[in-house]
Amino acid sequence: MDMFLEAAIEEARLGFSEGGIPIGSVLVLDGRIVGRGHNRRVQKGSAILHAEMDCLENAGRLPAAAYRRATLVSTLSPCDMCSGAVLLYGIGKVIIGENRTFQGPEAYLRQRGVELVIADNAECRGLMEEFIERRPELWNEDIGKV
Repeated sequence: MDMFLEAAIEEARLGFSEGGIPIGSVLVLDGRIVGRGHNRRVQKGSAILHAEMDCLENAGRLPAAAYRRATLVSTLSPCDMCSGAVLLYGIGKVIIGENRTFQGPEAYLRQRGVELVIADNAECRGLMEEFIERRPELWNEDIGKV
């Protein structure tokens, strides 16, 4: 398994252990992780701290050219909000752990020139399936259904 996807999975596990939603993300620049994060909406009482948003926040301010060279790795297909951040900062590549339990606007990202790599990782999928089964109300809140 890719070491960057493994780092994102570690973040997802951490979020789950904190009572949150098991989604993790890392931002990779020039072969190294410059930002890590996990969904912390529950832990922080936040409306926007999805894993990708937390990761970008933790990476801090970067020059525009850095984002264009970066790869965002997420355990789950990014939602509309997180996909918007990818487009806003010009991140050219997103590695997605799995997109069976949830699929964000992947066609739109591709249309806008973002390269997507779908890993279809069983551990990413298993974390989400277990969470959705245990906490469907929290999952529906996270994706804007409730």
